[in-house]
Amino acid sequence: TSVNGAAELASACSDAGARLIHLSTDYVFDGRGTTPYAEDAPTAPINAYGRSKLAGERAVLAAGGTVVRTAWLYDTTGRNFLTTMLRLASERETLDVVDDQHGQPTWAHALAEQLVALGRAKAPAGIYHGTSSGQTSWYHFARAIFQNAGLDPERVRPTTTDKFPRSAQRPAYSVLGHDGWAKAGLAPMAPWDTTLAQALALG
Repeated sequence: TSVNGAAELASACSDAGARLIHLSTDYVFDGRGTTPYAEDAPTAPINAYGRSKLAGERAVLAAGGTVVRTAWLYDTTGRNFLTTMLRLASERETLDVVDDQHGQPTWAHALAEQLVALGRAKAPAGIYHGTSSGQTSWYHFARAIFQNAGLDPERVRPTTTDKFPRSAQRPAYSVLGHDGWAKAGLAPMAPWDTTLAQALALG
């Protein structure tokens, strides 16, 4: 489980004098906020996945490790929102995408670079938020994908979450604050639209 694995790894790293940087998620929050969640904001997961990840965070922090929360991860390969939008663009004339969930699309490559920088910075242990700067909705993210891929963004139409019922509830607001990077002597990650353009240019 997220808890046992994180606890065992954190303990092993502590025993070896190694530093653990553990990835977590925006799902530790309830998504009812309206301003970016600070690193020390109260947690309140609304599904089993979020509860499991929060327990893993606590185990890592108790062992002196570092937690980096991320969200809305994508890349140009594998199964994720970006590749799904590009695939559907070739299969459908129009796409309906929810416009009432907000977050920070985060390119996996950019996150990896930030994690390397964090490791090299010898920053204090604690919680950091590894998401792109800025914020958007899935709908506007999809439009930006189309725009950057040379497709007509008007093919993307807004809809609401209730049109896509899911068994597990998801946070409606997943925007994370980035004040913690200052204590590591690092800048926050670049804006989501900047890194999206970079990702598709490298494609």
